[in-house]
Amino acid sequence: MSARAALSAVPASVSPTSTSPAPSPAASATPASSPAVSVSVLGLGMMGTALASALLAAGHPVTVWNRTRARTGPLVAQGALPAGTAAEAVAASDLVILCLLDNGNVQEVLDAIGDGAAGRTLVNLTNGTPRQARALAAWAAGRGARYLDGGIMAVPQMIAGPAAYVFYSGDEDAFREYEPVFAALGGATFTGADAGLASLYDIALLTGMYGMTIGVLQAFALARTENIPATELAGPLTEWVGTMLRGAPLWAGAIDSGEHLTDVSSLAVNRAAVPNFVEAFRDQGLDPVFFEQLQELLERAVERGHGADGLSRLVDLLRK
Repeated sequence: MSARAALSAVPASVSPTSTSPAPSPAASATPASSPAVSVSVLGLGMMGTALASALLAAGHPVTVWNRTRARTGPLVAQGALPAGTAAEAVAASDLVILCLLDNGNVQEVLDAIGDGAAGRTLVNLTNGTPRQARALAAWAAGRGARYLDGGIMAVPQMIAGPAAYVFYSGDEDAFREYEPVFAALGGATFTGADAGLASLYDIALLTGMYGMTIGVLQAFALARTENIPATELAGPLTEWVGTMLRGAPLWAGAIDSGEHLTDVSSLAVNRAAVPNFVEAFRDQGLDPVFFEQLQELLERAVERGHGADGLSRLVDLLRK
């Protein structure tokens, strides 16, 4: 299951994007109207379907393709044109959006299209890695196509709503040309000419989301060992995690400046506390692997003379 599919399981009311700051000032706001541009959408999973539907709602002619042709039905009912093959879909529009399971599938589809990509703008909104994005950008350049990679910060139900936005990177001229079209999906933020940057932003934000989710699920697991209902813990847990997350800008400042000294909670104090978590989880019959890894990281930090620093120092120790 892709990270995008996993993210789609998070309810919009508690999704990371619904409570995160608005996109950066470079992000576009959805205009009242924009010139109709023909768009082809390849890949009609939950996210691809949401993207195509939003484009149709914004008045853009949309051609759709999916390996399982039956999935085109609901969009055709909304006015989309079905394509029999991926090559036909690409030939139908200068702007082509790909939203497939993974970048392996994207490469397979593009290889089948080959020189048919020439003159097209390929916008890959499939979850992937920076390395994969750069390789796909090179493939596109070699066939006379422009390439943008994207990271969608939304679940399908949020697309076109006020909290949805997408990171883009790659060909800036292509981004500026089609920015009004992208606005139909949500805010549009250009992160740079390096095609790998959008996926890096995407994975960074999803990393925060997964870390929070795993921590919350472990808290529920611990409570359940003493028959405490998860619903009873949810309120104080939401308040606590939300309050702690407000420290992110302070951690960011420490990381950028390299000044990690703290008067709040030092690494030495945390090193002394974390063994209690390991012991408590073992005593309650739970796997303490998360805290064992954290304990090892804290041990290394203190051994290297960083005991007086705050948790932000751990960023330096994550480098291999």
